[in-house]
Amino acid sequence: MPFILTLIVGAAAGFLAVRLMGLQVNALVAVAIGVLGAIFGGIILRALFVLFIGASSVLSLFVGGLLGAIALIWIYQRFFGR
Repeated sequence: MPFILTLIVGAAAGFLAVRLMGLQVNALVAVAIGVLGAIFGGIILRALFVLFIGASSVLSLFVGGLLGAIALIWIYQRFFGR
């Protein structure tokens, strides 16, 4: 179940991050960016939530996924873009 939740939240975070960063890609790439961002950012942010607060939530997964996706887009544009 957490894997499916990560996919769903990652897809939403990727779509939002692509729109915020102004990247022109198709939906499949946006979902892939979001899922990777959700995996990396979500794990880090959820670990911090558990460490400092003692609980984690879907919100921490979404925010971590969004931040992770934005970071991946920035790295892509910085090193592989134009």
